[in-house]
Amino acid sequence: MAFQFRIVTGSGIPIYRQIIDQVRAAIATEDLVAGDQLPSVRALAEHVVVNPNTIAKAYAGLVQDGLVDTSPGKGFFIATRRRRLSSDEQRRRLGLAVDAFAHEVLLLDISRNEVLEAVEERLKQLEPSPTPKEES
Repeated sequence: MAFQFRIVTGSGIPIYRQIIDQVRAAIATEDLVAGDQLPSVRALAEHVVVNPNTIAKAYAGLVQDGLVDTSPGKGFFIATRRRRLSSDEQRRRLGLAVDAFAHEVLLLDISRNEVLEAVEERLKQLEPSPTPKEES
């Protein structure tokens, strides 16, 4: 199993959501790319020691979001990146994410500059490295 899932039991985040979030993050950072095959439901369930229905629920969510394609009898594969959301929906989701982030940051009582520097640094870390063709 090339991509390693890390499940934290008792974290308050449902296991199916942890799987979805990890796949989303891996796609964003290009640790998983179009065509990569995810482990079968049964194999992943055995690996992380959870009920196969939990894995099936996570995979169904990823398929519904357009991040994963399924091929009956072959498995689940990372889908080709495509614009899945309208501009309005992108802005709506960004607003929700920014609101949640801003509320958390306000509770930490951190300066605006520290927040902006931390966000900028993290985005740099998460951005995929440019391919040689993009650098020229």
